[in-house]
Amino acid sequence: MPQTIAMRWIVMLLLLVPLLSQAADPLPSWYNGASREAIEQFVGAVTEQGGKDYVAPAERIAVFDNDGTLWSEQPLYFEVLFALDEVKRLAPQHPEWKTQQPFKAVLEGDQKALAASGMDGMLKIVAATHAGVSTEAFIAQTRSWLAKKVHPKTGKPYTEMVFAPMLELLQYLRENGFRTYIVSGGEVAFMRAFAEEVYGIPPEQVIGTTLDARFQDKNGELTIQRLPKLVHNDDGPGKPVSIDSIIGRRPILAFGNSDGDLQMLQWTMAGPGKRFAGLVHHTDSKREWAYDRDSKVGRLDKALEAARNSNWVVVDMAREWRRVYPFESIQEQ
Repeated sequence: MPQTIAMRWIVMLLLLVPLLSQAADPLPSWYNGASREAIEQFVGAVTEQGGKDYVAPAERIAVFDNDGTLWSEQPLYFEVLFALDEVKRLAPQHPEWKTQQPFKAVLEGDQKALAASGMDGMLKIVAATHAGVSTEAFIAQTRSWLAKKVHPKTGKPYTEMVFAPMLELLQYLRENGFRTYIVSGGEVAFMRAFAEEVYGIPPEQVIGTTLDARFQDKNGELTIQRLPKLVHNDDGPGKPVSIDSIIGRRPILAFGNSDGDLQMLQWTMAGPGKRFAGLVHHTDSKREWAYDRDSKVGRLDKALEAARNSNWVVVDMAREWRRVYPFESIQEQ
């Protein structure tokens, strides 16, 4: 009898070892490879008390782009899809849009005319769909849209189209004394509608493109009203400017995925001491998408060259991620 009990315990332990090993792994969605090794070495170096590369917790600032870095961005940026839906929802209040571009193109599904309107057209759409209401009302509408809409390819809610390896990285950094920020070209209130719930990043650590606003007291009802005027475009060189203005400390780690993140990565790496710059390279056409230099969404060209010339970490999604999304199973090593 004792021998039988002992054998059962041995079998149970053998079954538990893999589970215990996975539970102890802070980055289970990452293959053991160059990128994971670089991340772990960096975190170990800057958190080692008494080490030559030690960085005090107050200085452990990590910044992340959002679109294409923390969640997918194809076939269009998700905020653009939101804005296009908002044009259709608000159209009854704006009969002039039936003949006014770029709104006419949106309502008629004319992709060619919409594309021809370019960035100016997109800014008009953003101004019309993101302003004219209070911040609270806009965030509520964003959350309503996110709760109802699903991604056209996967059928999953947009908030499930987040990258499991990056969620793990955010948590891993926080467990090692880092403060994690989003620094994105996305509009700041749009991202604040979901960032804390999805990424664990509170509103005060979300930095993005901003519209003008004004304080309004309407019969004792106090609101911040959003105005159709761009104040700061948080893309490209706008990113280090907003980091300097809002955070007030230079990051020691930065992650992006496109040319719009180049200056943020350069700014991070230009500081003293040990630093980390990473790019998510979309190479997985089966589980996600494969694109870089020729893409109209999330183009990665100059930043890819800079990464290779400067030995930044370039994460090959197809080769280095055991899964892309949280709803997928983890692939074996």
